[in-house]
Amino acid sequence: MYRQFERLGLVEADEAFSLGERRVGRSLYTTACPTCQECRPLRVLTREFELSKSQRRVLSRWDERGRVEIGPPVCTDEKLALYNRHKFGRSLAASDDEPMEVLGYTSWLVESCFHTMEMRYFWMDRLIGVGIVDLGATSASSVYFYFDPDLEISRLSPGVFSTLQEIHFCRQTGREHLYLGLYVRDCSHLSYKAGYCPHERWADGDWRRVDR
Repeated sequence: MYRQFERLGLVEADEAFSLGERRVGRSLYTTACPTCQECRPLRVLTREFELSKSQRRVLSRWDERGRVEIGPPVCTDEKLALYNRHKFGRSLAASDDEPMEVLGYTSWLVESCFHTMEMRYFWMDRLIGVGIVDLGATSASSVYFYFDPDLEISRLSPGVFSTLQEIHFCRQTGREHLYLGLYVRDCSHLSYKAGYCPHERWADGDWRRVDR
């Protein structure tokens, strides 16, 4: 089910996130599969979050030559090329998919019914990743992250690093929840989210805590 909005305030955003709603452009949606309950929204308890050993190692790799910039989401030729390298280099596209163009990128990631920010990730001054994050008053929602699929970059675990930076942003700005979207236990593209603890998963109309 989709709902479309022009603009929601920060408190309204918190309410939407807490119901497990996700964003595409200016539309919000929730999953509603009558015969399956495996897709469960997941949110990290940012104030209590504790790094695992592997997450500490990822941070250490970025200490000297990595940096992050934060600003409003903007579509540029450089980002569009990076997005398409990620899409096709990571085999995320169907056989008949066309490269993403400016209109598609803008209508999905830049146009938003929330207050939205962009986190840009650089390695030795080279743009290697972009994350889109929606903001509420007391929470944030990770919309999408894409990165350069180059093997050397992949070894830096940019996906892990970006999530840790989003958690750090939430802690620095007093936000108690980071919503990571849907968790599915048997899907490797979604099950990794369980590695950020403690967190809560939506089940039977309520949020249920999971510790490491």
